[in-house]
Order: sequence, then structure tokens, then C-alpha cells
Amino acid sequence: MPDAKMNDIATPEDIDVLIDTFYGQLIQHPEMRPFFDHIDLDHHLPRIKHFWRFVLLNDPGYTTNVFDKHVHMPLQKKHFDIWVQLFCTAVDRLFAGDLANEAKLRARTLGFTFAHKMEQLNTPL
Repeated sequence: MPDAKMNDIATPEDIDVLIDTFYGQLIQHPEMRPFFDHIDLDHHLPRIKHFWRFVLLNDPGYTTNVFDKHVHMPLQKKHFDIWVQLFCTAVDRLFAGDLANEAKLRARTLGFTFAHKMEQLNTPL
């Protein structure tokens, strides 16, 4: 259970800390690391941070279709499960509160939705 003294997610800087922490773990995971072998994280992470600022802090201007950016990847349900688990663990290590809970809910929703869509795309008609 998170420490009651932990702060909630409240600022763009909080999102930066969360995403830096999360991706630091994600790219080290043996099943996830291959997806990042050819990605320039210095270019990619600001986009991810902008997405989460849009989702959690209502930061305007994010218009990219996130699913379309991942559809070409050979992702399976197990990869989304790992992604969600690591994201929620990072949130719990860093934050506590309503927006932290919302971040975990949004991550679970994204993971489920992406996994379902990928399964549908890869199922023969």
C-alpha cells in the first residue's frame, strides 16, 4: 500500500518523473526490451509524456492516434500485461491519490483495448 505521505500526480513534472521511471524499467524487461532496440528514446519520450499530460492533466494539443503508432508491432496480450503491470508499479512507487488511481485505470484500459484490437487484427476471418 502506498505511503499516505506520497503526493498525487499534479504537474507536468510529475508526469515526466513517472514516464522516466516507467520506461527505465520497461526497456530493461527481457520481453519488452526488443521493442526498443531501434527506437530513439530521446525523440520518443517527449511524445509519450505529452500523451500522458493530455490524458491526466488535460494538456491540449495531442492529436496522434496512439494505436496506429503500435499496430505494425508484433505485440501480444502478454506484452500489454507486462506494460500495465510495470506502469501501475511505477505509479504506486511514486504517487498516491485520485489522479494516480486514474493513471492506473487509464493504463489498464489502454492495455486491454490495445490487446483486444491487436488480437482482432491478427485473427483470420
